[in-house]
Amino acid sequence: MKPLGPIPAGFVANDGVLAIDGAPVTQWVAVAGGTPLFIYSRAMIAARIAALRAAMPADLAIHYAVKANPFAPLLAAMAAMVDGFDIASTGELAAARAAGMPGAAISFAGPGKRDDDLAAAIAGGVTINLESEAQARRALALAEALGIRPRLAIRINPDFALNGAGLKLGGGPSVFGLDAELVAPLARHLVERGADFRGLHLYVGSQALDTQAIIAAQGAVVALAARLAREAGVPLPTLTLGAGFGIPYVAGQKPVDIAAMGAALRATLAARPPELAGTSLALELGRWLVGEAGVYLARIIERKVSRGRVFHIIDGGLHHLLAASGNFGMAVRRNYPVAIATKFGVAPAEVATIAGCLCTPLDVLADAAHLPCAEEGDIVAVFCAGAYGASASPVAFLSHPPAREMLV
Repeated sequence: MKPLGPIPAGFVANDGVLAIDGAPVTQWVAVAGGTPLFIYSRAMIAARIAALRAAMPADLAIHYAVKANPFAPLLAAMAAMVDGFDIASTGELAAARAAGMPGAAISFAGPGKRDDDLAAAIAGGVTINLESEAQARRALALAEALGIRPRLAIRINPDFALNGAGLKLGGGPSVFGLDAELVAPLARHLVERGADFRGLHLYVGSQALDTQAIIAAQGAVVALAARLAREAGVPLPTLTLGAGFGIPYVAGQKPVDIAAMGAALRATLAARPPELAGTSLALELGRWLVGEAGVYLARIIERKVSRGRVFHIIDGGLHHLLAASGNFGMAVRRNYPVAIATKFGVAPAEVATIAGCLCTPLDVLADAAHLPCAEEGDIVAVFCAGAYGASASPVAFLSHPPAREMLV
């Protein structure tokens, strides 16, 4: 038997059925027209953002990383809750604008920006986070040809990383950002060329659950930004601290302590160096804002017993939620939080494996999990499915239909 990950707080049963926003999931499935189905809770996202704002310094901006979940109704809701969007493609730019986010509140990250990407961002008044000197040269040339003053910031590749992060984005050679020692000369050059220099962007890691490591990284980011601003000798309008807050997916993981992080950040900013006196600060988050507000639902189409082992074969699988199968960066496959939604709260009675409908042995969403006895027609719920789910999975693999999505 392998342990399941922790179900996020806030989920309860309604007459023995998992409820989301007060209604049983069977009702939402009927409204959506069937399974597989991703459900995202607007109320849970709003509560999450409110808790973050209460914990953090009052003047800290909150930006949403669209890559975490670009579902159009969710983006439209997020546009009213956060201060800006971070995008990584012109497709995400179009989605952000369709959601109502103005260009001036959008930043564009990513190492592989093509000329048409840069031109679209410049024309739309978007802040481009430059990832290299070559990208800066192309952006300046395109802006001159368009006759538009570009909004340009510099993404830094620092000489430190976020310890304990699931994905580290600093501390060595990287396709992301400009090596720290090259930042000050480029910042001066951008100002000399007449660009609207918007400041610095750092993102040193993702899926971090070590609160003290995040606090230390944020302190190091502020110190580095102050030093680079001093070396550049130009004002620093904005500083994006990154974030990288993780959520617990597997057994033994604990949530980050945003109250402790907020207190530490307030102390850091109270003692900020004079170079940052006029600098506005922002946190960029994706997974932490929306991940726990999403649930993936799939129906058991067959209960199979093979050599004494129970398998529940569902109508969904890794083509919808790749991460839960362990094939999205997980070094050792461990179970996500999973439940039998139509027997929510019922005591576990057997060990079963939740297998997807794809013709591959990789399509397993819960392996040897202790679950209530389930039958054909029961609904399986996979939690923490609000980020890097439908849009981060190989939906075209084997040509099964995509999952439905709904914001409630």
